[in-house]
Amino acid sequence: MSVLFKFNSDFDLCLQNDLVVLKPLQKQHFDSLFLVASDKLLWAQHPNPERYKLEHFTTFFEGAIASDNAFLIVEKVTNEIIGCTRFYDYNKVDKSVFIGYTFIARKFWGKGLNQQVKKIMIAHAFNYVDKILFHIGSENRRSQIAISRTGAVKITEQLVEYFGEQPKLNFVYEITKNTHILN
Repeated sequence: MSVLFKFNSDFDLCLQNDLVVLKPLQKQHFDSLFLVASDKLLWAQHPNPERYKLEHFTTFFEGAIASDNAFLIVEKVTNEIIGCTRFYDYNKVDKSVFIGYTFIARKFWGKGLNQQVKKIMIAHAFNYVDKILFHIGSENRRSQIAISRTGAVKITEQLVEYFGEQPKLNFVYEITKNTHILN
């Protein structure tokens, strides 16, 4: 697996704006992040609607840590942990990277924080790539609508094998330096 960024004890990349801070995800964040993820309704449209359960979330978290590219999402004003996201599947030849595995606490839905997370990740990634891709679950209408607001367009459908899980149908969305609208 190619990585766009390598987080380790010598390198601490934080991305932020006025609303959110993205900090490298670390093992000690598990309990705090599981408190957010244990909301059953958070996963209702997700390809793995069981992720609110400890055993399913543990698999998700292990994959996030193994990726070396996951971020803890912190709401800046309250310093509250509100979710997680990551870069993955960097392709040096194609000059592309995926952004995804994002979830945000329901109490922060509709406040523009997901868009702010995407905005700073997209801006950062475009320093290294020309194209950003997103896997969105085929039944996840809420995320499909949200990602289209960035200027991303659906380009294909594919089965995606999430870390430690069975493959699930996802739509693939793409955004390029010339088409993104989150400035």
